[in-house]
Amino acid sequence: MMVIGVLTLELNIPAAQSLKDKRRVLKSVQAKLRRRFNISIAEVDRQDSHRTAVLGVVCVSSDEKYAHGLLMQVVAWLEETRLDCVLADFRIEMVH
Repeated sequence: MMVIGVLTLELNIPAAQSLKDKRRVLKSVQAKLRRRFNISIAEVDRQDSHRTAVLGVVCVSSDEKYAHGLLMQVVAWLEETRLDCVLADFRIEMVH
């Protein structure tokens, strides 16, 4: 059985003074998460706001517990290592 794990991240980027500043932070976050966790990630909402962002993260697995655990690791990594953005909220959904 295939399971698709979907993580929605709502981020605040308080130091961003422009969309260019925001994109610099997001490009770094996205590249590091892709390399570290082998997930797909994209900005999915609030593209015109320079201090907030919504990222969608997706993983595919045959094990729901593994997919959920992987997405929770993404959340933990973001909270622990990125000082330039603040995790405002997140939501995990599993699609069977």
